[in-house]
Amino acid sequence: MGSQRLRRGYTTGTCAQAATKAAMLLLFGICKKDEMSKVCVKIPKGERLSFDIRDIKLEYKGAQRLPSAASCAVKKDSGDDPDITDGILIYSRVSRITETRQKEMIRLDGGRGIGKVTKPGLDQPVGEAAINRIPRQMIIREAETICEDTGYEGGIDIEISIPDGEELAKKTFNPRLGIKGGLSILGTSGIVEPMSEQAILDTIYLDMKVKLEGQDKGKRILIMAPGNYGLEFLKEEYGIEEDQVVKCSNFIGQSIDMAAELKCDMLLLAGHIGKLIKVAGGIMNTHSKWADGRMEILAAAALRAGFSAEGARKLLECVTVDDALLRCTKEERELLMVQIMEKMGQSLSLRSKEEIEVEAVTFSKEFGILGKTNRADEIMTAKLRGFIKS
Repeated sequence: MGSQRLRRGYTTGTCAQAATKAAMLLLFGICKKDEMSKVCVKIPKGERLSFDIRDIKLEYKGAQRLPSAASCAVKKDSGDDPDITDGILIYSRVSRITETRQKEMIRLDGGRGIGKVTKPGLDQPVGEAAINRIPRQMIIREAETICEDTGYEGGIDIEISIPDGEELAKKTFNPRLGIKGGLSILGTSGIVEPMSEQAILDTIYLDMKVKLEGQDKGKRILIMAPGNYGLEFLKEEYGIEEDQVVKCSNFIGQSIDMAAELKCDMLLLAGHIGKLIKVAGGIMNTHSKWADGRMEILAAAALRAGFSAEGARKLLECVTVDDALLRCTKEERELLMVQIMEKMGQSLSLRSKEEIEVEAVTFSKEFGILGKTNRADEIMTAKLRGFIKS
């Protein structure tokens, strides 16, 4: 299998972070308008990226030497996997809070084209702007750093906006998820990895091949996770480093096929319940553009677990699996997970055609480990005993 290097893109969160840094530099006179062309920001994984700054606007009150507010934009670049946000301008407007406020208070909100959360179970509480946790941290950190560097002890207002966001959001899953009025500011790593299917599959195949190299016959084991949540879980729960894990993105079924082709004996899939619940319904490509069915799978599991029809119906009304599980008692969650893991195990066994043993462990941020298929612990124990040579 060949491979081709594709150009990465940047998340809406990273663009908002860069726009905020530029606006803060202008607000405090660290950089003049005619000198502002680029800023460099540090993303969550430590890499530093440079961004062009556009549409600079300054606001003054009276005879102030420094502006009372500054606004900058960064153009979103989705790399070689253009999506609906590719090419949009993401703005950040920053201003000093003039009324008496707590020292170093920084307020962040969404303006035009940024959605509002209207249903529970999402990354932010109901009523908040749809600016997810990690982008919030990165945006606020930029403002805090400049306040500290300049000795400013007052408050700052930050408003993120996307002029075309409301119209673009109608073409996304946001309205269905309960995010109304605009797009979301997203991102966990700051980078959008290109999603050319063949390129990703080639990368997964090569990664598997390298990790299996030198492993003893009969003990060829792979640990696999769809994305960053699974990688973080494996590190925190089992001490397994990222470079020991195959990152399979949404291609769970095809990754199982490739593992079997490479004569892997055992494979353990670890992932967040919000994604892996699809596997319990036989959905082996978990990207939202191919299939959803999360709530339907959950409601069916509830009926099998002995929930009333009304109880199952209430689960169908939830936006996310996390939200649904939060509404359940501990006993109900345990009953649900027994059913879900049973179906998940059946689906994985069907896909593997018994050419490879595939087990799974799933979790949530709120409850930690939620469920394991029958022999998941055996595979994990084998891994921890050093059957995989890292």
